[in-house]
Amino acid sequence: MMVNGRLRAMPLEPRTTLLDALRDELGLTGAKKACDRGECGACTVHVEERRILSCMTLAAMQAGKRITTIEGLERDGRLHPMQAEFIEHDVFQCGFCTSWQIMSAGAMIEGAKDGWPSAATADIGNRFTMSNLSGAEIRERMSGNLCRCACYPNIVDAIVQAARRS
Repeated sequence: MMVNGRLRAMPLEPRTTLLDALRDELGLTGAKKACDRGECGACTVHVEERRILSCMTLAAMQAGKRITTIEGLERDGRLHPMQAEFIEHDVFQCGFCTSWQIMSAGAMIEGAKDGWPSAATADIGNRFTMSNLSGAEIRERMSGNLCRCACYPNIVDAIVQAARRS
């Protein structure tokens, strides 16, 4: 697998999840094991630039694919724009959900840029544009990413600003 820009070979049992491979074999602990059944979003990573729940996929299924974790977002000492906006908008309280909120938000913006509608899209007959990325759209597109401190207003504000800058 290509993980955070580095080719990584790991001898794994066929039933090893991508989450367990990242955490146990590579020491990348940003993706969390919380519910371990795909309900909370804690294990969100990017595979080929799309968000997935790493607890719900086998590592062997991702062989040869590009995987990015929260540890791989920063480039050349500069934070990813979504990381910077989360800091700017004081999204953190306990910080437990930060990594997966950032991973999900970044991929969500890319999906919106690609014109994918959501359940909150008013007119799915027309191609979705970033100018339609409202708070309701963001909340719908981020549903399934739980924050136990309920920092959702700050999360939405950070995403709005990051989307404007992208």
